[in-house]
Amino acid sequence: MAEKQAPRLAVLIDADNTSAKIVDGLFEAIAKLGEASVRRIYGDFSHPRSKAWTDVLARYAIIPQQQFAYTTGKNASDITLVIDAMDLLHSGRFDGFCLVSSDSDFTRLASRIREQGVDVFGFGNQQTPEGFRKACRRFISIENLGGPITTGATGATGTAQSTAPLKPASAATPLIRKAIAQIESKDGWVHLGPVGSQLSNLASDFDPRTYGAKKLSELIRNTQAFEIDHAGGRPLRIRRKQPCKLQSPEA
Repeated sequence: MAEKQAPRLAVLIDADNTSAKIVDGLFEAIAKLGEASVRRIYGDFSHPRSKAWTDVLARYAIIPQQQFAYTTGKNASDITLVIDAMDLLHSGRFDGFCLVSSDSDFTRLASRIREQGVDVFGFGNQQTPEGFRKACRRFISIENLGGPITTGATGATGTAQSTAPLKPASAATPLIRKAIAQIESKDGWVHLGPVGSQLSNLASDFDPRTYGAKKLSELIRNTQAFEIDHAGGRPLRIRRKQPCKLQSPEA
């Protein structure tokens, strides 16, 4: 039997809006999604702020698309990225697109690609506008890749993330409860796999790492809001903690 081919992905990076310090974590995450068949980056590489990207292009076989800033306030890089994305989309050769940017200007592009039945994976910082995050099938925060926070279209970066979680584990409890409630179950117990799938459907940017956990099972344990059944080597099941029944005092 022939081995199933990994999904073919087109990776398009907005250099003006993304720090090169995330590149290692970025391509590790992309490798879990499929094969990065096309790797292009857009920006003005004559500008000193893009030097960090020029230093890593060869290592990851990223093709730079140079766009000189002839006019202040006009972003030719964004336009070129969109044109290339549409050309690649209509070639019919790709199963998904990875749009690496925190810029809300790419919201319509993401929506248009998905209208064609092709997956879009977004990569940006936690401050990325909700519209772009929701337009992607899945949105991954660069803070969870070990990268620095990028602010604004200038590409200026802050300090690298600390080891502290971006949000407390308890903040994920309402969303997990909602996912469980949407899965049919007679006794309230549901398997972890369907819960993870439903969480992705409910929130494209859901990621256990945001809450300081490496995986979903660890996050669920950290919330202390769910019962866990993993006895006898069976697949892990969870349900909402049941209220304690008070015994009536003996007469």
